[in-house]
Amino acid sequence: MRASYRRWLANDGGLGKGLRPMAEHPKIRTRFAPSPTGYLHVGGARTALFNWLLARHHGGTFVLRIEDTDEARNTVEARQAILDGLRWLGIDWDEGPEVGGAHGPYFQSERKDIYDHYFKRLEEAGVVYEDGGAWRFRFPAGEVVVEDQICGTISFDPTAEPDMTVRRPDGSYIFHFVNVVDDIEMGITHLLRGEDHLANTWKHILLYQALGSVPPVFAHIPLILNEDGSKMSKRDTGASLKGYSDSGFLPKAVKNYLCLLGWSPKDDSEKLSNDAMVSRFGLEGINGSHASFDLEKCRWLNGQYLAELSPEDFAQGALAFIDSSLPLFSQDYALKVLPLYQSKVRTFCELPAMTDYMFSDHYEPDAEAVAKMTEREGIAGLLEGLRSHLAVVKAWQAEAINEAIAAAAEKQKLKQGALMFPARVAASGRGGGPELLPMLELLGQERVLARIGTASELL
Repeated sequence: MRASYRRWLANDGGLGKGLRPMAEHPKIRTRFAPSPTGYLHVGGARTALFNWLLARHHGGTFVLRIEDTDEARNTVEARQAILDGLRWLGIDWDEGPEVGGAHGPYFQSERKDIYDHYFKRLEEAGVVYEDGGAWRFRFPAGEVVVEDQICGTISFDPTAEPDMTVRRPDGSYIFHFVNVVDDIEMGITHLLRGEDHLANTWKHILLYQALGSVPPVFAHIPLILNEDGSKMSKRDTGASLKGYSDSGFLPKAVKNYLCLLGWSPKDDSEKLSNDAMVSRFGLEGINGSHASFDLEKCRWLNGQYLAELSPEDFAQGALAFIDSSLPLFSQDYALKVLPLYQSKVRTFCELPAMTDYMFSDHYEPDAEAVAKMTEREGIAGLLEGLRSHLAVVKAWQAEAINEAIAAAAEKQKLKQGALMFPARVAASGRGGGPELLPMLELLGQERVLARIGTASELL
């Protein structure tokens, strides 16, 4: 068998030269194969997205496979987090066992008979041997060359490592073996995965050859780094995909950001619709250098998407982030209040601190805004004059409120704008916020007068 390995390496260089270019593949098939040992990391989500985009771009097939053979570390919660995360991002898969009328993912734990069959083929070929109860795959002499679509051509020397264990003494199989078997069985033609898997790819190539199969097109994606240049770990801020849904990000914004995290449409485009991502995605756009994770940019992009929502959709999405036990909360009232802040927020989770004075009379005023207001000489008198004019408003609506403020300013020989800031701080405790008149209208006449009166007394 060693001689056949050498012939294969000499003829193909470990690349599978019979593989056709991407455009010539009759049906491109990609996959995402996570292990359910923790939450879905943004790096994994990006890998899934890139594979999904490549398949969708070429009208191919995207497969989801859960690599759950590590019983000691797998959890039901982690498995569900993967499925929920992909669905939240809008990443759907095309085939798998029927579950409730839909396609469930493949689970490696349900495929042992398949692995047994392929292991027997290795036995018959004489390329595995028993060693202390474990079975090892014999590496041939001679270099193995990996031709990667992103990382280029890389050579490996199999003799630098001991022969690889493929089956443990307890009969279970290691990752490298079942990974290759599943990719053969599922007809995967293009394999996009993290650059950290590149060092083991030569082992996979040897297994493909030993099993008489042509390797897929390999494309190893550079890793995601924190802004300080360190590798992003599961403990780092922004690493958990679930954290984005919990913090009030829109899935389409996160999907857009992840798409740009290591891939470029080759122009200055930053905001891309789902259709634009699918139509423009290609391996040639994936950067060869590591991607730097920028949570602030993701927040900014999310704010762009929030600003495009209808006021009704924004309010409905924001509603879940407002504490319904607050004294002034009612759903009808909240649905009117929340659109006032649509242009002010980048994520829904910013709303509670931004709107606290709209839902309770007990809130902490902004000390800087109060200090700025009190710098004005005679501010208490100005507020009392404003209050007296607002008190006689018959129909408490924005237009009438505006007329009352204008009248108060005229009586005190001021420009109307001079009373806007004191009115805002007295009514909300903030120096900034949404448009003043709609805010005052929704707070209601009685509450606005009471708050201005309290501010005047304190000053």
